[in-house]
Amino acid sequence: MSTDQSAPADFVDLFEHAPCGYLATDPHGRISIANATFCSWTGLTKEHLAGKRFQELLTLPGRVYFETHFAPLLRMQGVFNEVALDLVGASGDRIPVLVNAVERKSAQGQVEFIRITVFNATDRRRYEAELLKAKQVAERANEALQELNATLEARISAEVDQRMRAEAALRQSQKMEAIGQLTGGVAHDFNNLLTVIIGSIDSMGRVLQGLPASAETARLNRLRDMAIHGARRAATLTSRLLAFSRRQALDPKAVDPNQLIKGIAELLRRTIGENIAFEVVSGAGVWPAMADPAELENAIVNLAVNARDAMPNGGKLTIETGNVHLDEAYVEALDEPVEPGQYVMLAVTDTGHGIEKEMLVKVFEPFFTTKEIGKGTGLGLSQVYGFLRQSRGHVRIYSEVGHGTTVKLYLPRAHPDTAAFQPGERDESGYYGGSECILVVEDDEALRSFSSSTLRELGYSVIEASDGGSALEMLKDNPQIELIFTDVVLPGGLNGRQLVDQAVRDLPRLKALFTTGYTRNAIVHNGTLDAAVNLIGKPFTVGALARKVRQVLDL
Repeated sequence: MSTDQSAPADFVDLFEHAPCGYLATDPHGRISIANATFCSWTGLTKEHLAGKRFQELLTLPGRVYFETHFAPLLRMQGVFNEVALDLVGASGDRIPVLVNAVERKSAQGQVEFIRITVFNATDRRRYEAELLKAKQVAERANEALQELNATLEARISAEVDQRMRAEAALRQSQKMEAIGQLTGGVAHDFNNLLTVIIGSIDSMGRVLQGLPASAETARLNRLRDMAIHGARRAATLTSRLLAFSRRQALDPKAVDPNQLIKGIAELLRRTIGENIAFEVVSGAGVWPAMADPAELENAIVNLAVNARDAMPNGGKLTIETGNVHLDEAYVEALDEPVEPGQYVMLAVTDTGHGIEKEMLVKVFEPFFTTKEIGKGTGLGLSQVYGFLRQSRGHVRIYSEVGHGTTVKLYLPRAHPDTAAFQPGERDESGYYGGSECILVVEDDEALRSFSSSTLRELGYSVIEASDGGSALEMLKDNPQIELIFTDVVLPGGLNGRQLVDQAVRDLPRLKALFTTGYTRNAIVHNGTLDAAVNLIGKPFTVGALARKVRQVLDL
């Protein structure tokens, strides 16, 4: 038994590892497909399940119910929902489940197959048992003392309410994770394409600069500017998708929030316009925050843009910093897991039109926007949310229609030993070249060709490889290679990190530069770059590649 091998790998993985079990049977009820989740629950292999009837996996009472109620009603109405049954696992243990089934018919009305969805109801049965036990305790207490009975009922109600909130939080978390997996995968593929597009347009622009001025070159330059503008907007969108799905490669440092806001204050003033008053309220003695400074700047700018759009007739934008302590009582009331402790708070407040209460629960979802059609992508707040969550932080939004909105960012306090962010690190001026020999390892042919040709234009000697195995052979035959520029995700047996580790063992002087458009890989763990790893994210420009290669070679 197997899933359709032609399906994209992401959808196959989603099917196999969904939070519920999936089965498909032929019209006679014999199992033809089962996903990995179902096999994991039951301990039964796909080969063992093939050809068996679903009722054979049930306890004896379940089989009786299946034959007398479930199967006849399924034949009559073509669907059956929320049936509580017990499966028997490979080890003989009972697994409480909720079963849904639906017949899929051809245009002629013939049953082609039956789809069965199985939800693990272990927790639900336990909750029911616990609630029943609590009720029995309350009834016994009622017989002894009416006053005690009231107390117990209040406790039970509070416990049920707490568990309902926990279940709602879990469902929300699972939804956001599923959306994140989808958006992250799409953004990764687009980043490969955008690297080639942006780099090619950049190269065309440098060629045009060398041509004599004329009406035709002016027209080509305008077309080039429009193309690079569109490509960069696309790159911004993919960056925001990766931020929401927590697939960025963050490089956190100890950031002084007051100094960071001071450094971008002029940019913020130009962004919001002259009809909006701008004020910064810097807290005294604010701790350094543990965050990626570039992404924190992006988050603040995104919030400023949202605030500007909420005040079309003018208003006031205030950014405030301070120290806060999130205690256990506060974090227990949240819908998402947050560690109690010391945090640095940055609050962005506007006096705009505000957001309706029913919309507040959706504002962090990607592509959801309160703006008019064409006025926003719906990715600004989702980027902020993803960045904060990946940084082990927290974000809250408070709003009242007609009175404005406040977004509070909570970032963990940086450890005293953490390297501090220096604003000078953002200097990216100048193009750099060299004459060293570089091995480019990339399985995407177009991207490999772009990277190699760019490095050759910069004066480097370039050798190309499409996978880790051939790259090791190239290293053996070309000892003059001084740098490996490799994608992290490679086909075959070796990924980029394994390739570099093996190569450096043989050639300790060798230097390495990684590139990736997706962070769930061998050089990023818990959303943070591994120590001593040099990375350039996709998409990258010619200038960015030139600077980064020279920087790594000069280390």
